Amino acid sequence: MGFGSYDESEQENQDYDTDFEDEDGVETNENTHDGAMTFENGASNDELLSKLEEIKEEEE
Repeated sequence: MGFGSYDESEQENQDYDTDFEDEDGVETNENTHDGAMTFENGASNDELLSKLEEIKEEEE
């Protein structure tokens, strides 16, 4: 067999287990977080806007 070749007989009779049970799923609420997050960057809005303008000018 060359690169990328495959045996077609292997592709014909593949069995897939599609019997899903409730316990097979993922519990989406198991890692919930009921808290708050705060972030202070130490820069004013004017400083941030000025930095954004500098970045935009560098891209041109």
